[in-house]
Amino acid sequence: MTDPQPHATSIGIEPAASAADAELVESIADLVNRVYDEAEAGLWLPGAERTTPHQVAQLVAAGQIATAREHDRVVGAVRVHALDDDLAEFGMLAADPDRRGLGIGRDLVAFSERLAAGRGARTMQLELLVPVSWAHPSKEFLRAWYERLGYRVVRTGDLAELHPELAPLLATECDLLVFHRPLASAR
Repeated sequence: MTDPQPHATSIGIEPAASAADAELVESIADLVNRVYDEAEAGLWLPGAERTTPHQVAQLVAAGQIATAREHDRVVGAVRVHALDDDLAEFGMLAADPDRRGLGIGRDLVAFSERLAAGRGARTMQLELLVPVSWAHPSKEFLRAWYERLGYRVVRTGDLAELHPELAPLLATECDLLVFHRPLASAR
């Protein structure tokens, strides 16, 4: 599934064979880590990375990574996968900071929603990590942006509940906000 975008960006699920393309998976991992370094500054202990090329390769092989490309250059990425028959999730959303403001993130979210709805999901989920005792500018921006897109918090949890392997890497106490948005039926 590929969607042409008005600003000459095409979005599609990376073919499973792309998992063997070391340069591609490294570029996706680098983009995600670069974006999350800024968006989650102060939340993680020094040296913590959002993802690795190995993890990205596994997700590509599983058909869970969509990329936004401009002239064959990856300018955005998102992970999309089913959690159950009715619920899908997107995460690892990243748009090239040099391309900010062009709608790449919005287009990746819309692509994820259409893809999930086409596969039968009725609800899209996303998780947002937020510090408990202080306001993080990027997290405040993202929360407001997701709410403008129609997402609503359905649960506030502890990172250790859903992702126990990540909790020891936190530099500050955080809540994990779980958002849902109903999807338009593609049937």
